[in-house]
Amino acid sequence: MPNHTYRPGGRLMRTVGKLTATALAGAALTGAALLGVGAGTALADSPSPSPTASKGDAAPTEAGTAFRTAVAVHQGQQATASGSSGDYLYWMFPADAGQRPTVTAKVTLPDAASRHGASTWRVDVYDGLRRRQPCMYGMQSRSAAQDAATVELSCTLRPTVAWADTWSTDPLPGTYYIRLTAVSLPETDRGLPFKAEVEPTVLDTGGAHAVDGTLSTPLGAKSAVEPDGGWASGWWTDRWLWTAAGGLLAALAGIGGYNLTRGRGRPSRVPHGS
Repeated sequence: MPNHTYRPGGRLMRTVGKLTATALAGAALTGAALLGVGAGTALADSPSPSPTASKGDAAPTEAGTAFRTAVAVHQGQQATASGSSGDYLYWMFPADAGQRPTVTAKVTLPDAASRHGASTWRVDVYDGLRRRQPCMYGMQSRSAAQDAATVELSCTLRPTVAWADTWSTDPLPGTYYIRLTAVSLPETDRGLPFKAEVEPTVLDTGGAHAVDGTLSTPLGAKSAVEPDGGWASGWWTDRWLWTAAGGLLAALAGIGGYNLTRGRGRPSRVPHGS
């Protein structure tokens, strides 16, 4: 009988090739889906709608005169108040891990006929430890001419991180305080009435500024409103998606590589005919 050479490699390799291609295609689609979810926040860094006050919560129409009497305002809510030139006005709002707060303020100045010169107004933002936080950008202080009707201010802080060393001044999740006042004005203009509008908003920065570790309790969280959905304090970031997608792709690539190579290097078996 003629000798027949049995070569399983061709059929085996074709089968393995199909399985590997299917596995890798599925891995690519899965990874792309996971990465796409995270990339929307991490790469675009686009603002999500700021949490607003719960139904029935009216926007504040007054302000405190010290840290202890600061009036709570929700993210995305516009607070108003009336005061006397030279007074300090205080509000407080929450900022969670991964959020970058921005505070805007508008001052409606006293009637120009009653003023005797230019004035300078300033808005400052403090964290839960009452440390003044520097502004990344914005017009934090601005002078108004004697005939000006309004003056507008803004301050954008650094992104809030879930944890930091005790010596660090990094902004941490918790209560933030807004202080608005006139830092310079003619002595004869002190006590003149003015109106203020203040609005804190946040930008979700995603996992780009995520750190390892979290605070046990947000700073001053008991004294202010909470973000919608409560405090996250950094337990979740879109880095989890990137990590899971990378691990999945690596595992499937390893399986595919093993299937491609395990049939090679074996000698063909040639049965002997009788």
